[in-house]
Amino acid sequence: MDYNSLWPEGKGMPLPRPALADALSQVEDMGPFIVVGFIALMIVVGVLGYISAQKRREAMVALAARLGLRFAPAKDWDLARRYSFLDKLRAGSNRYAFNTLTGTYQGHEVALFDYHYETHSSNSKGHRQTHHHYFSCFLLHLPMSFPELVIAKEGFLSRIAQAVGYDDIDFESHEFSRRFCVRSPDKKFAYDVCHARMMEYLLANDDLTIEIEGDVLAITFSSRLDPERIEPNLNRLVALRGLMPEYLFSGR
Repeated sequence: MDYNSLWPEGKGMPLPRPALADALSQVEDMGPFIVVGFIALMIVVGVLGYISAQKRREAMVALAARLGLRFAPAKDWDLARRYSFLDKLRAGSNRYAFNTLTGTYQGHEVALFDYHYETHSSNSKGHRQTHHHYFSCFLLHLPMSFPELVIAKEGFLSRIAQAVGYDDIDFESHEFSRRFCVRSPDKKFAYDVCHARMMEYLLANDDLTIEIEGDVLAITFSSRLDPERIEPNLNRLVALRGLMPEYLFSGR
């Protein structure tokens, strides 16, 4: 089509081809500004992330002082290895704890920390991409060792079912069995822990993922907790320990 015949020069709409060329030229001219703007945005995001991390650490320092716990902000790969028998701490690679609080709380030895691990994938062009995952974990040491027991909502257990290798355990409470997966190689131990009062507590606190193995009782979350949520969840960890029957600690 002859666009000049539709819109004679100097009348009506501007000629489209020169307009397109001008637009492309303007985009090319803006290229350096787009790059500079992107770099500036990344710097701002980095600075805001740093400020947020510093505020979090300051809040955790204050919390540790108030609770009488020790605080260590540095990355701790050894702690991740020490507790790697827990399912949630076994995922991915480059696993480490940080922002760690340890000590005695309400008569129990505890450790709570932020946790990091990496997973990898490839995009459509075959380029390897690294994904960083973060969450919070709370541990309480028990005076005796026990077989593995995992209590969680269905979503979590479905991802580890094959690795665990044993079936979901059902209970008399149909509501509890519907909302939770309970897995253990020792069904008697699972029934001992999941008595009526424990099931009632878990139904009211169904955001918890609980693991017991060896001398550790752990609760984990899907993301890092805000500092103001740490003490309430530490109290929930202690409450779970209190709901474990005392006869379990007398030789069973």
